[in-house]
Amino acid sequence: MTPHSLTPALRVLRGCLHLMVTALLALAAVRAVADHSPDAPAVVGAAVLLLAVYAVGPTLPPVRTSTAAAVLWLAAVMAVWAVLLALTPLGVWLAFPLFFVQLHLLPLRWALPAVLVTTLVAIGGFGWHTRTLTVGTVIGPALGAAVAVAVVLGYQALYRESEQRRRLIEELTAARSDLAAAEHAAGVLAERERLAREIHDTLAQGLSSIQLLLRAAERAMERRTDTATALGHVQQARQAAVDNLAEARRFVRALSPPDLEAGTLPAALERLCATTARSSGLAVHCQVSGAPVELPTPHEVALLRIAQSALANAVQHAHAGRAELTLSYMDTEVALDVVDDGAGFAPDAVPSPGSGAAEGTGFGLAAMRARARALRGTLAVESAPGEGTAVAVTLPYAQPAVPRTPAAAPTPDTPPEQATA
Repeated sequence: MTPHSLTPALRVLRGCLHLMVTALLALAAVRAVADHSPDAPAVVGAAVLLLAVYAVGPTLPPVRTSTAAAVLWLAAVMAVWAVLLALTPLGVWLAFPLFFVQLHLLPLRWALPAVLVTTLVAIGGFGWHTRTLTVGTVIGPALGAAVAVAVVLGYQALYRESEQRRRLIEELTAARSDLAAAEHAAGVLAERERLAREIHDTLAQGLSSIQLLLRAAERAMERRTDTATALGHVQQARQAAVDNLAEARRFVRALSPPDLEAGTLPAALERLCATTARSSGLAVHCQVSGAPVELPTPHEVALLRIAQSALANAVQHAHAGRAELTLSYMDTEVALDVVDDGAGFAPDAVPSPGSGAAEGTGFGLAAMRARARALRGTLAVESAPGEGTAVAVTLPYAQPAVPRTPAAAPTPDTPPEQATA
């Protein structure tokens, strides 16, 4: 373990180690004086010198950061300790804290031989003073060395495990932050896609209708004899602007389409067909097949938006003269078919949005497919140049549908005003 990577617990242990060295040196000096030993002055001097050399080490940065400096400092400490041990057998007590100092400062491959040498010096010095070598003389220092090695190795193992857990927690925290950022980005992209579909299928189509109506009104005013027709076109454009304003406000409130809030899906499709016919001149026929049922709001919104987009494509791109819109209720599915007699196109050749194609192309079909896919439905487009276009979407019921009362379901011949009543 490197000295510069100390934990608070290790700093406390290091402080206790310094206090132990100081206390043992003081005890050795006091005992020598109290026993009136002839070597008492030398023992006190050696103890003071050893304390001074030992105290210098923690104050020198190279000792804490350089193994070579630590080795030199330990060699000086061991030399003075050997002198003290030669003067008094009480010096053997210093062997135990020296074990910890060596294990702390030196790499393990060097620390273990140093501990072994210190143990042998302690056993030899104590045996030289007692003139005998007993089992206790050998076991004492050896047991102290074993305890020191076990404690340090155990602490290092716990330290490594703690570091691994700390790194794991940091990685988990970073992964959680990355996941939160990814989820946020995905949410932003999903919201952008939703708004893009809504704007394309409502505001963009409404503005296109307003443009067509104003252009027709402009042509009528140029003739100067068809003022009533021009006024009618202007009134229809104003109503389209009002409807688009309601749609824009709905985006802010995140509510269902106004047409669905005011009635049923079949009635909303009837109004859509009537509005398209008035604004573009496209002959649109709307019919309902099967017994109408109350669908989940997301299903009704998707079907209405797909119908808006399909009819807008028939007007703007296919230049169709007639279109058929059919809403079919089945046992577990609802289907919407929009067929026109326009110019047609090659579905495989339609560029994807953002692929560098002309502005405003390719997004309508992609939005319709995204709406169907979001509700686990399917969307099929059949077309060929000069042969018209057929768009068919099928959505499964997300929940058991509730049959509507016969009075709530408009018939194909029901006027739009009665369908909303």
